[in-house]
Amino acid sequence: MAEQGNSIAQGARDTGTLRFRDDAVPDEPAVSLDAFLDQANSFSVRIEAGDDVRRLGPVLDRVRLVEIDFPKFRDGRGFSSARILREMGYQGEIKATGDVLVDLVWFMRRCGFDSFAPNVPLNPADVEASLNRYPHVYQEAADGAVPIWKLRHPDLANG
Repeated sequence: MAEQGNSIAQGARDTGTLRFRDDAVPDEPAVSLDAFLDQANSFSVRIEAGDDVRRLGPVLDRVRLVEIDFPKFRDGRGFSSARILREMGYQGEIKATGDVLVDLVWFMRRCGFDSFAPNVPLNPADVEASLNRYPHVYQEAADGAVPIWKLRHPDLANG
């Protein structure tokens, strides 16, 4: 992944979108999952609540951007969609759109999201504070952070 850790890309601050990647921003509009699968010339796909991202498996190599919509902050299916995409090997941009709250951004990053286009703009300072609040994690996730137990007991990390 072309990422910059937990620092927001400078250009993203001015657009209302928070982006943690340093590669080119995909400029084609995202289409629905069904439309994406029906069109060989689409490169950006929008995942709605209830869509099965595993359907992208056979065409994952042409996907540049996956937008995952959060219609309500209580709907956590998008977290699973991002994690499934990363486990399938997807290295491109995963953008959370919709009802994205600042206190969920850290968890979203852990699941594999690397850009955010919330309905209500987030304060970049609040985002950075929430992303840097916890220096250690307890379990492995899509972000590749090493769990604290592996740091404390490297002899146990390999089984």
